Amino acid sequence: MLSLQNRILATALLIISILSVDTASAQKYQGEKGSAKFISEAALNSFEGVSSDLNGLVDLKSNFIDFYLDLNTLETGISLRDKHMRKNYLETDKYPFAEFTGKFQTLKTPSNTWQEVLVVGEFKVHGVTKQLSIKGRMKQEGQDLIIEAAWKLKLSDYNIEIPSVVFYELNDEQKIELKMTLKPAK
Repeated sequence: MLSLQNRILATALLIISILSVDTASAQKYQGEKGSAKFISEAALNSFEGVSSDLNGLVDLKSNFIDFYLDLNTLETGISLRDKHMRKNYLETDKYPFAEFTGKFQTLKTPSNTWQEVLVVGEFKVHGVTKQLSIKGRMKQEGQDLIIEAAWKLKLSDYNIEIPSVVFYELNDEQKIELKMTLKPAK
């Protein structure tokens, strides 16, 4: 039989180990079905490309964030335009993914209200990697972490050719929007 002191110590150690497991698991979040959207606005033609297959990982303890998208899942609502976009401009046979990897520059403990965040890292698309600072926001909803971000990029910075055919007119600058609900990693 354990003495009262040993039982108290064992109980305290059990509580500490349970709390540390909960804390550790609440530090890492994963998501697989976030939304990614690009908005293309030009004088004669505006459209959006959307995907609901954004994947993400956020590790608050090690201050690491990673989001990636299979560009073959982007859809603009016109299948022929999608085919041309993937084959001729994004060249998804060679460069199938876009990815952002970075670290929070401003990070507070997640709360149930929206918090502004700044993430600095590398965005890679079409075989080109560029340093970016991206403003976004996040909040905790139950056990989940919700992240939203938006920024602009120039296609020419990533060696993506801009279509010259009038009915495919495209602006060099594209607006990118991401939204994702991440679950605690197991």
